[in-house]
Amino acid sequence: MTEAQRILIVEDEPLIAMMLEDFLDALGKQVAGTVETVASALDRVAAGGIDAAILDVNLRGGEKSWPVADALAAADIPFVLATGGDTLAPGHTSRPVLAKPFTMDGVERALAAL
Repeated sequence: MTEAQRILIVEDEPLIAMMLEDFLDALGKQVAGTVETVASALDRVAAGGIDAAILDVNLRGGEKSWPVADALAAADIPFVLATGGDTLAPGHTSRPVLAKPFTMDGVERALAAL
């Protein structure tokens, strides 16, 4: 696979999402979109134009992002799981993990692992 350039961010905390956008910009990546719910993420995945995604495991209201992970996997779009130590869903345990709190180096390493 060629290096991912258009990255979807699935993150429900606006300040963290903005920080990730800044990190991606500094790393020469394009933000393909920033969404904060499973429904909006699924719509964005279906719309296409995504090379990879950074997926927060736990979203607002106790929502888990596993349906998005499943949709990305089905579309053969690589993704990184962003987590503070959550248990990973079966079928996604081999995905690269981006540990919180995020650093630019951590984001760069996680994307390089795709």
